[in-house]
Amino acid sequence: MLNNGINNFGNLYLNPLGFAPFGVLIAWIIKLSHVAAAVSLLIEKYMKWACIGTILILIQGIIMVHFSEGWFVVGGGRNGMEFNFLLIFVLLTILFPNGITKGITKD
Repeated sequence: MLNNGINNFGNLYLNPLGFAPFGVLIAWIIKLSHVAAAVSLLIEKYMKWACIGTILILIQGIIMVHFSEGWFVVGGGRNGMEFNFLLIFVLLTILFPNGITKGITKD
């Protein structure tokens, strides 16, 4: 937030994709939503909405930015999608602490 990365993302990535002149605004909304979600999780309020909103943003990030770069775990790669997948599964675990199959009987 302090090194002009958000403005650069808006101007250099989102605007050329067709979001001009709103690329910087969209980039700031994304970043501020991440900050709001972190605060929400820390104070344990509105966690459902924070998780859902962040998951949707992360999925869109995978589609728009990370998918073309593939995976990277170690080495010199960049922009891989594995960290977004990790965050999505962490947020799903927070969203469904008892699992999504609770209440379904097993034979």
